[in-house]
Amino acid sequence: MKRCSTCNRTYTDPNLSFCIDDGTPLTNIEAEDDTTVVRPRGNEDDEWNAVAYKPPGGYVPPGTGAAKPRRRVWPWVVGIGGAFLLGIAAISVVAVILAPRLMRSRENPRVAVREPNNSNTAANSNSNATERADAPLPTNHEQVLAQLTDLENEWTVANINADKKKLDRILADDYVGQAPGEEGGLEVKADYIRRVERDTDTEKWEFSDLKLTLTGDRATLTGIITYFFKDGSVVSADFTDKFVWRDGRWQATGAELRRRGEVGTPL
Repeated sequence: MKRCSTCNRTYTDPNLSFCIDDGTPLTNIEAEDDTTVVRPRGNEDDEWNAVAYKPPGGYVPPGTGAAKPRRRVWPWVVGIGGAFLLGIAAISVVAVILAPRLMRSRENPRVAVREPNNSNTAANSNSNATERADAPLPTNHEQVLAQLTDLENEWTVANINADKKKLDRILADDYVGQAPGEEGGLEVKADYIRRVERDTDTEKWEFSDLKLTLTGDRATLTGIITYFFKDGSVVSADFTDKFVWRDGRWQATGAELRRRGEVGTPL
């Protein structure tokens, strides 16, 4: 005889190992009187053929199921923390690289004031920085003086090389200047560009005694330009050039050149 330790029911079927009500394993006990014996239902005259008990499909007897391993949390925490730190490091590197470029792009490309280059050659001359059409009008006297000195050097190089494309950019559309030669006279932009020819005699030049008069978007630059030729001769001339600020850059609106004379002293 067997008994369920949970519901205290007893069973006489030796094939039963678990309680048919709650599935608790049965324990063997000594036989008692028949009043506590559970007998099979049905016709008492028929022989009862007990069917072996099958526990429920989802039931796992205590001690027989394999314990599921606990998932470790710390690898996830370390992985997420590492990815976060890498992201911050990448953003910092990008910021360090891009910040100076962004700062430079916001600056006026013509703001930097440079000392005039007093000795120039056609192969080595200053060139204007890249202009923007919306660049603000410069008002600082030293800054404008440096910008126009650079422009004068570009203008001289364009004349020597007969660079008509460069001259077209330097000269304003309403340019009117002094024509070369003994007779002088005036010439407009189209005449200037048409008659310019390549100069193979000038070796270098120098600007000196530069003076700037700045009035709003108009500027006048005066000074002396000295040409040094390959044959050793030197020629100086006084010049007066006029400029206007348009499309984010200085453009020449007029020019006057008065030759001082030729000096035969070689360099």
